[in-house]
Amino acid sequence: MNRLFGSFLLAGLSVTASRRAPPSPPIELWAFTGPWDARSDSSLRANALHLDVAVTGWIGLDSNTAQPILPSPYPDTLRLGGTRAKRMAIVTSWHGDRFHPNSIRALGRDDGRLARAAGAIAAHAAKLRYAGLVLDFESLERTDRQSLLHVIKAIADSAHGRHVSTIVVAIPATDTAVYPAKPLIAVADLIMPMLYDEHWSTSSPGAISEPDWVKSSLATRIAEVGSSKIVAALPVFGYRWSLKTKSAAEDVTFAEAKHSAAQAGVQLARDQKTSTLHGAKPGEWEIWVTDAELLSALVRQTTDAGVRRVALWRIGQEDPAIWRTLER
Repeated sequence: MNRLFGSFLLAGLSVTASRRAPPSPPIELWAFTGPWDARSDSSLRANALHLDVAVTGWIGLDSNTAQPILPSPYPDTLRLGGTRAKRMAIVTSWHGDRFHPNSIRALGRDDGRLARAAGAIAAHAAKLRYAGLVLDFESLERTDRQSLLHVIKAIADSAHGRHVSTIVVAIPATDTAVYPAKPLIAVADLIMPMLYDEHWSTSSPGAISEPDWVKSSLATRIAEVGSSKIVAALPVFGYRWSLKTKSAAEDVTFAEAKHSAAQAGVQLARDQKTSTLHGAKPGEWEIWVTDAELLSALVRQTTDAGVRRVALWRIGQEDPAIWRTLER
């Protein structure tokens, strides 16, 4: 009888095990560096073993000619030998102190100029052996959609022709009018919703990536193209808004946020509604900053939605504890 009971028990365990969901695959972790910031280089060297992709290159478009500024003012000298991480570069219409949508408009209406730009970008990417490119063309308007698609397709075709295999388009999290994901994914390989700046440098102070906002924004993009085509970009930085002037908020690292709070005798405390660390010196400034606990919640939301690729903007600014949180 004991043997019979044991047989039934083993059979039951076997059925239960077979019904269990298979373990989730690990996330693919990407990180952007700021090639002008030595702290980014230091963080990458210390944490490259955690990464699948490191975006280390910078290719800016000249605001006058719309051609890539090469060689880059930020030479990419980082190498990731001994790690699995692939290197990629960002291609951006940011020049000087802002994005220049006229660069994309100029390329979109001049096929010869566009061909020269796309060819130069692809040749540079191939020479530096980048595995892919992240295209970041912000501040466009709805009437620019066709130019945007035309430019992305030309760059993607040139890059693919040079075996630069992955073309990603970074898009604002919620702007589906100017940056609709479905037509973008028809000319690129992946889209990257930038799931931050719920409150931004020129807005009123507030959380940068409230979990409910991230969940809703990501769900909209998944409904457009599915989870397998998405890289979810999450923040590891903070903003400090001045309460005395109307100037734009300044980016702050996690360490700078802690230092400002300590100097002022202010506690950084977790805002219950947004799960974000927050502190304010009355009449002076207000800080909202991402830490490891918030990032962990955002990554969990992302993977629960079926998205397996997560990108961090940008390392060198982070709470060091995030690397324990993301450890696989």
